[in-house]
Amino acid sequence: MRASCALISTPPALAGPALSGGEALGRSRGGFSTKIHVRAEGWGKPVTFHLTGGERHDSLALPTLLDAGAVRRKRGGRPRLRPRRVVGDKAFAGRPSREHLRSRRIGAVIPTKTGERRRPGFDRAAYRARNQVERLFNRLKQFRRLATRYEKRAANYLAMLHLGAILI
Repeated sequence: MRASCALISTPPALAGPALSGGEALGRSRGGFSTKIHVRAEGWGKPVTFHLTGGERHDSLALPTLLDAGAVRRKRGGRPRLRPRRVVGDKAFAGRPSREHLRSRRIGAVIPTKTGERRRPGFDRAAYRARNQVERLFNRLKQFRRLATRYEKRAANYLAMLHLGAILI
């Protein structure tokens, strides 16, 4: 289960390419910021990153994250490009995200929003594994350069994210 589960999370960071091709800077409630979207394997190791502006909705980055990166298999063979399940937070609970996952035959472990009808197939134990992605972000933020975003260009910041992931 662990190797075939893609964990997706989007905590805000300080300032990186937006979906529109900019520098991934945008105004949000917290001010001028950037969101780091990450796809991680089941053990919490990063597979790919994507940056958007602070005002962009999290679910817009889901197709980009699913198209990039592959997870190695334990016993060899071709790497898996498509996970069996995606674990995400309530930001991915909308209809477009669920339909995108359903069209690719990927199971969704996403809780329903308040006021929505409950879905019977929600796996609470798999959802609790989402804390591994939060721990990944905490390890990345140990690098001061990533936590404060010294780089002006989004491509440079993304490169530093990749270097931090390699060091982890």
